[in-house]
Amino acid sequence: MMIVRILFVCHFLLALSGAAGEPQNELEPVKPELLRPRNGLGNIYAKLNDGKEVRIAYFGGSITAANGWRVKTLKWFQTTYPKAKASEIIAAIGGTGSDLGAFRCRQDVLQYKPDLVCVEFAVNDGGAPPQQIYRTMEGIVRQIWTADPATDICFVYTLHTSMKLDYEKERCPRSATAQERIADYYGIPSINVAMRIVQMAGEGKLVYKKEKDASGADKPVPDGVMLFSNDECHPTDPAHQVYCDVIVDGFKKMEATSKPGPHELKAPFVADNWENARLVPIKQEMLTGGWKKLDPQTGMGKGFQKYLPEIWEAKTPGDKLTFAFKGTAVKLYDIVGPDGGQAVCTLDGKASPPRPRFDMYCSYHRLASLSVAEGLANAVHTVTVEVHPEQPNRDSVLKVEKNKPGFKPEKYNGTVLRVGAIMLLGDLQE
Repeated sequence: MMIVRILFVCHFLLALSGAAGEPQNELEPVKPELLRPRNGLGNIYAKLNDGKEVRIAYFGGSITAANGWRVKTLKWFQTTYPKAKASEIIAAIGGTGSDLGAFRCRQDVLQYKPDLVCVEFAVNDGGAPPQQIYRTMEGIVRQIWTADPATDICFVYTLHTSMKLDYEKERCPRSATAQERIADYYGIPSINVAMRIVQMAGEGKLVYKKEKDASGADKPVPDGVMLFSNDECHPTDPAHQVYCDVIVDGFKKMEATSKPGPHELKAPFVADNWENARLVPIKQEMLTGGWKKLDPQTGMGKGFQKYLPEIWEAKTPGDKLTFAFKGTAVKLYDIVGPDGGQAVCTLDGKASPPRPRFDMYCSYHRLASLSVAEGLANAVHTVTVEVHPEQPNRDSVLKVEKNKPGFKPEKYNGTVLRVGAIMLLGDLQE
């Protein structure tokens, strides 16, 4: 299944640097704590204790998408509050951070009317500068509370082993530090499960990964010692249980102190936050050439249907997508893969170099985003995206895949663009 495979990509996302005039000292680290309850989770506990229906949205990357802490914490809610009806909203996509999250929040989270949103983007925001995280995370918070000020939010910080040195020095890594500032400003509780893993490693109760012997083979993990991950990012099931235990302990502590009531949507922390980020569907009249809409009941259309209800595909050089918008940023929510081609993006008459829809992970198809322009003047802009006639360089994948059994070279042939929606900070112009 294509949608299953994408859930296990984990890499740091790059972002643009921030604008002048934003909060300073953004790199001064915050000391980690397992739990910062702040204003708590009073609204969901009121519903749970009254035996009402509650919906818990799990919003994040592949660590949340896996059958791990998400599944385990939901089961805890269902077991602990049997009179209530607790269900989940799975809004986690592997390899994606809060930048894409801000655009898809309405579609993947808010349309299902959650009572609690657990937000887990610290790992995949690891490559983003703090100013960008302020914009995206605040945008998510403000979208949620604009839709319903009674919705509770909890930030969850997970671990990539590249972050362990920060935790060993008793400081949150840069992404968690930036998210903590948003959490503190809005009174949002945060739970740091990464901190517990690093503590266990320091106590000799856990190893981050398997050691190698002289031949390069994996050594067995010592008896009584937990293995954190097989790839430095995605926890083993016992490590997911540690995540769950820390989160549940935090939930228990907050129940006693949380009070229900609407959350305050105060003045913005940063003026250019992504509160207005949105996904805009593609219309037939925007397309010229041989574009076709994929069938949502079969093949790739079915595999990605949850996150891209409509997918438009173009294969012929010269096929174009054209539209106008008023705003400050525009991207495309698309699919990259083995047959991905190149896109030429023209903004206000100025064309970009060809943009590959293929990268070193493209031995399969997965969700992605293509940035056309950011930081624009808030004015009307025109955009054209066109299929380029030349294929991208595929050596980064072919040099590995060609030596595997069953290799099919034709799989890596094509100039295909597959686009599911337009991502705007602004409004489409009819």
